[in-house]
Amino acid sequence: MCVGPACSNSAIKVFLAKVIEGLDVGPNATRVGVVNYASRVKNEVSLKTHRTKAGLIKAVTKVEPLSTGTMTGLAIQFALNVAFSENEGARAKSPDISKVAIIVTDGRPQDNVKDVAQRARDAGIEIFAIGVGRVDMSTLKQMASEPLDDHVDYVESYSVIEKLTKKFQEAFCVSDLCATGDHDCEQVCLSSPGSYKCACKEGFTLMDDGRSCSACSNSATDVVFLIDGSKSVRPENFELVKKWINQIVDKLDVSDSKAHVGLVQYSSLVRQEFPLGRHNNKKDLKEAVKKMAYMERGTMTGQALRYLTDKSFSVGHGARPGVSKVGIVFTDGRSQDYIGDAAKKAKEMGFKMYAVGVGNAVEDELKEIASEPKGEHYFYTADFKAMTQIAKKLQINICQEDDPCECDSLVKFQKKVEEALQVLTKKNILDQNMSKRIALLENKIV
Repeated sequence: MCVGPACSNSAIKVFLAKVIEGLDVGPNATRVGVVNYASRVKNEVSLKTHRTKAGLIKAVTKVEPLSTGTMTGLAIQFALNVAFSENEGARAKSPDISKVAIIVTDGRPQDNVKDVAQRARDAGIEIFAIGVGRVDMSTLKQMASEPLDDHVDYVESYSVIEKLTKKFQEAFCVSDLCATGDHDCEQVCLSSPGSYKCACKEGFTLMDDGRSCSACSNSATDVVFLIDGSKSVRPENFELVKKWINQIVDKLDVSDSKAHVGLVQYSSLVRQEFPLGRHNNKKDLKEAVKKMAYMERGTMTGQALRYLTDKSFSVGHGARPGVSKVGIVFTDGRSQDYIGDAAKKAKEMGFKMYAVGVGNAVEDELKEIASEPKGEHYFYTADFKAMTQIAKKLQINICQEDDPCECDSLVKFQKKVEEALQVLTKKNILDQNMSKRIALLENKIV
């Protein structure tokens, strides 16, 4: 159930359509309604109106804006008394059937919402509150169900509300997780009712994590994390970022001869937390990540990228000559300096670059940082809590390229072996002939 004046906005319509695409819509499955409100309330789509996904999406696209005003409390009362009533298609109360309202608003309500929202929650309605632009955040918290971190969302404009699609697809049951893209398989997703399993293309092997695929053995790799520690991240989310780093570390073969990991944090300044090669076992490495202190302040991503190219991957900072280099950049916002030249230089130097963004991160910047193919090297999620899924998808597979010098040496060695064998064979034949002659002479003497 979408409730709000924003439900008629074109960007909201796209958002709703994408969420609906991931639902199992039907009389005995998920039923969807839309309530539009301003100074009055209009039931645009009732729970009983559309029983097919196609018809429902078509109806959503036809919703038009109402007059001015923001009577949010009135709209919640309408949803409680009318929209979620059996007359409008709601099913009788049952532990097997959830009632969910998504309230989208971009302003301060002109009536009281706290009491009516409490009544709606007491009636078993789970409320998600989405604020856009200059919304009153305290009002969103008064409306939403607990825990608030899971039920309150904010976006800076309607143009980016589509970023929340994945969150709501995950919150509701989906008919085909592979079809909606709500899976973490690296190559092939095989759907089953309410679940899925991963597989790999021909020539690749499914890794132990059950999700990623590899055609390569684990070769020596230098990996440096470049982490945004700006004020907008916030302390509680910074702890989630550290857990995310350690999720990726868990997938690496950390040792003296295999993967080495370095960590750099940046805000208005750049700070190396520890260089490559300092911690060459997972236990020490993960403990060092946990101890990283939050910097706060600005978002100088360009400066951080220059540090990565000029220092992090230098021999003086622990990098190994001739070893594959991987940079993983995390940010939650727009860079306050220019990133173009540094991002280009990193890729020209042969570094494989991954870009991960959360919240207000700019996807064009992420793509500029990421290596080709972009789809495999940049990741975005609206919510810090969804970073776990990115950690599952981000797979660092480095294939050791053939060294033509080694090949030439091998060919030369093989030729020498063949020549030596030919010489020995000829010598053996001569020795055999000589033995026969000696035997004949001995017979004559006898």
